[in-house]
Amino acid sequence: VQLQASGGGLVQAGGSMTLSCAASGRTSNNRAMGWHRQAQGKEREFVAAIDTRGGSLRYADAVKGRFTISADNAKSTVYLQMNDLKPEDTAVYYCLADPYLAVVVTGAGPSYWGPGTQVTVSS
Repeated sequence: VQLQASGGGLVQAGGSMTLSCAASGRTSNNRAMGWHRQAQGKEREFVAAIDTRGGSLRYADAVKGRFTISADNAKSTVYLQMNDLKPEDTAVYYCLADPYLAVVVTGAGPSYWGPGTQVTVSS
């Protein structure tokens, strides 16, 4: 399975941005997908996750009410709609996939990680 994230860039505080993560290859077993992020000098942290078949969602407290994760199974793509962005959202965002939602949430040993995409929020 290969994951390709896109949609990062520079945005002003209060603005919006949508990240996409397209999965290719043998995706059928990896029903859970999500996002983690890592700001410079900080540890990687969980952002959001989705069970693409069951529909279960998980969000980090820091992004609840501002970020929305969704999936288009026909396209094997997961989206992260980010609204009301803050400078503290600046980070490299990584897409990941695994058979289990809990593994995507913890980020501990997921099956697949995609290359990161930089999101920069200016104040």
